[in-house]
Amino acid sequence: MTERADLHTTARPLRGRRAIITGGTTGIGRAIAVMLAANGVKVYICGRDERYLADALTHIREVGEGDGMITELADPDKVRAFFDAGEAYLGGFDITVINAAVAAGGLTQMTEDELRYAIAVDFTAYLLSAHHAAHRMTPIGDMVIIGSLSAHILGPSSTVYAGIKSGIAGFSEALRRELGPKGIRVSLVEPGKVGSDMQYPDVPDDKQRQMIEAEQMLRGEDIAAGVEFLLTQPTRSVIQQIVIVPRALEGE
Repeated sequence: MTERADLHTTARPLRGRRAIITGGTTGIGRAIAVMLAANGVKVYICGRDERYLADALTHIREVGEGDGMITELADPDKVRAFFDAGEAYLGGFDITVINAAVAAGGLTQMTEDELRYAIAVDFTAYLLSAHHAAHRMTPIGDMVIIGSLSAHILGPSSTVYAGIKSGIAGFSEALRRELGPKGIRVSLVEPGKVGSDMQYPDVPDDKQRQMIEAEQMLRGEDIAAGVEFLLTQPTRSVIQQIVIVPRALEGE
């Protein structure tokens, strides 16, 4: 007897889908962009540095199709312009990954300008990106919001970042209920320590590599694997939240 795939349990394929990713030039964002491109997804990314954008697009185009632009997401007009450009390039999209962020420390360690910038990029731009995506995405789409375990592990040197990411967690939960009936799944991904220039600029590359080898720190590709898992679920199911931590910290 010939076996037939059960349509009620078959994973949703990525090939042929189209994705827009904020902050897809380094770290987690780039790993997600490359993973999607390698799986047949056409991607559009953004960043703030021409060199990082060129490098990311080189890796993306080695395995698939994609383009991107330089922009500053702290500027609301440029957030809108990025989504306009992405929609035009992709011809519409059904995956949005909201990921771009900057580091932020303790409240008393930051100047007022630094505080305003962190809020603009890490919070306001997240909400604006979700707003623009929700109005443009095709039905049966996926919105992936990259948060942080910092929302739950609170420390004196991460006051601002923890506060912002806590807000993102609450926003994601409410947004899932708002957009779900409209056919858009919303998933929150909260990574632990991930080796990247943004998150730990004071930790040398050699030290980050040692921590990754000791399973004390994750790679961007580990987060991309989690995103791939949630994007390929059958349309009837929603992965509401994924928390990914380094194995060595599992018992903490």
